[in-house]
Amino acid sequence: MKALAAGIGVVFLSPILIAGTGMMLASSADAVQSSGSFSNCLTDIDTDKVAEQVTKILDGASGRGVHIEGLDLPAEQVPNAATIVAAGLSLDVPKKGRIVALATAMQESRLRNLGYGDRDSLGLFQQRPSQGWGSAQQIRDPVYASEQFYKHLLKVDGWQQMTVTQAAQAVQKSGLPDAYAQWENLATALQAAIAKTFPGGGNGADQGKQPPISTPGCAPGQDGSGFGRIPEGSVPKGYSIPKNADPKARKAIEWAMHQLGTLYQWGGSCTNAHGPDPMGRCDCSSLMQQAYAHAGVTLTRTTYTQVNEGKAVSAKDLRPGDLIFSRGTAARPEHVGMYMGEGLAIEAPRTTKPVRITPIKDWTILAARRVL
Repeated sequence: MKALAAGIGVVFLSPILIAGTGMMLASSADAVQSSGSFSNCLTDIDTDKVAEQVTKILDGASGRGVHIEGLDLPAEQVPNAATIVAAGLSLDVPKKGRIVALATAMQESRLRNLGYGDRDSLGLFQQRPSQGWGSAQQIRDPVYASEQFYKHLLKVDGWQQMTVTQAAQAVQKSGLPDAYAQWENLATALQAAIAKTFPGGGNGADQGKQPPISTPGCAPGQDGSGFGRIPEGSVPKGYSIPKNADPKARKAIEWAMHQLGTLYQWGGSCTNAHGPDPMGRCDCSSLMQQAYAHAGVTLTRTTYTQVNEGKAVSAKDLRPGDLIFSRGTAARPEHVGMYMGEGLAIEAPRTTKPVRITPIKDWTILAARRVL
């Protein structure tokens, strides 16, 4: 999983702001819970039902008719939970650590990205700028907040031998030290349901190196790993656009492939990627826009707007031409690529890197859209 974080940058690592656990925040759980704690431990969780409901939200459902016991606003809470799980996967945090993080966020904020709390506490984990967790703006970024929680958890000696509530309390220093326990079963069910939607999310971080696994949206062995190492800017030997691809998707993929090897340019129009003007080169979203323009399909210009194009589809049901999004959050991703079939995606990755083809196993897909 380390390759996942290094390759796609789902979580932008930043320096640990506090050494050790002695200076960690006094939790604001008592502020969020001051009107009375959730008194019923969620012990009778139907994990299959949770997975079904979570999938509906991640596939773009509005939240109407979706019911998950313990979550009052699933359309808001499930995407935040997905961000927490994705951050944990990117940092190779074991499954138990992701469960601890989810249980903590449920207790502290009910999985809401709060702009208020006890004293200066903010965000999913109610972290405090005054206690060195970062600026208010940083803490309100769910990816940053999740990353910081995991970094502090991993510094707790012996946390994996602790109960979930003990591990959460070791980080949070809450005035209600036993409150996290009530969320453990729901956190476990959410983690399992969400992790399955990410390539390798069901096992890798807990078991070290794993053999190639089946990726959502691909038949067994079709996660791109079978092509081996793909030199940047090249087409892997043996790849061809699937015969059943939509004709417009085929045109978009073919056009994008003609840009392979051209250097990324942030803000570039992708109208002359092989020309001398850097601003004619591609960034991630202009590559998608121009590829589909050459297939007669109009897309908006930025990743932030392209994530609303077409219709939402599951990462388990990708078709050639689907747009896939990573980094940031499901609602506001920071990177987009195009699924090519055969477990591969084409992307303009980042500054100093060329347009390239990568295996889908190296992506943590936060959202997917079908624009045809």
